[in-house]
Amino acid sequence: MNFKPSFVLKNCHVQTVYASLFRKKIELDFEIEKFILSDNDFIEAYWHKTASHNANTPIIILFHGLAGSYKSPYIQGIMQAAQKAGFTSVLMHFRGCSGKDNLKARSYHSGDTQDALEFIRSVKKRYPHAKLFGVGYSLGANMLLKLLGEEKEKVLLDAAVAVSAPMLLDRCADRMNKGFSRFYQKRLLKDLQIALDKKYDTHPMQDLIKLSRKNIKKLNNFWKFDEAYTAKINGFASAKDYYTKSSSKQYLKTIAIPTLIIHAKDDPFMTPEVLPTQEEISDTVVLNILNHGGHVGFISGNLFQPHYWLETRIIDFFLSLLRIK
Repeated sequence: MNFKPSFVLKNCHVQTVYASLFRKKIELDFEIEKFILSDNDFIEAYWHKTASHNANTPIIILFHGLAGSYKSPYIQGIMQAAQKAGFTSVLMHFRGCSGKDNLKARSYHSGDTQDALEFIRSVKKRYPHAKLFGVGYSLGANMLLKLLGEEKEKVLLDAAVAVSAPMLLDRCADRMNKGFSRFYQKRLLKDLQIALDKKYDTHPMQDLIKLSRKNIKKLNNFWKFDEAYTAKINGFASAKDYYTKSSSKQYLKTIAIPTLIIHAKDDPFMTPEVLPTQEEISDTVVLNILNHGGHVGFISGNLFQPHYWLETRIIDFFLSLLRIK
């Protein structure tokens, strides 16, 4: 399936921010599930079911990007597209991302596959006869690819799509601290800093991570933030250790289910090193590498009549597998 943006939409930054600035909010009906995790923390899952939902309806499980939620335009878009195609979809919010603070001092991170695994197992138990598909975006895509590689043949998903996955986290952290990409870094870090600051109200954070509350704002790039908080609170030796162990590129060779990786060469969050070669992926992985598309963009058409190509590509991929089976 060809992706052909107009001349103006070829710009990677326009692709990256267009939907958040100009896409109209899509009104969706949700069923909200509070899902209790094995450590007694919780996440919220937002279900968007087809009118004819039954025990055999295929289900798409969605994993959002850093600081994303049910409000994210790409999530609303794929949920609407899924419903039109006859799929039920459910967004598994990462800890603290649905608007309700999670209970633990820790939050989520790019390599944390345990929460997703627990949720997928729960969905499969409830719907044993339904086909299950997974879609991850950005951080959620890296997590999903890592999960697929870890679980191999045991994974309970029938197929998956990873969009704009930061498959080498250290390279991406470096890239985000350069040039115009620092704009995106600043916006994302602001949300992370606010969330961390709130944890000081309910947890002894200074004792846990040895960081005074007043110094949160000094964590002004991902290396600093992940060194001070993400790594320490999740048991990693350092940010480098966290990035090395959590990067999904090393897991691509052991993925056992049909998996589509969609990535743009002009993604402003990444460098070309992130992209795997054919030798670094399993036979079940398909690389859809495009010259343009930005980060979680992939909008064709033009500025005034955009077509959200990404949603069409994802749904068509899953429909083709359903037709085969």
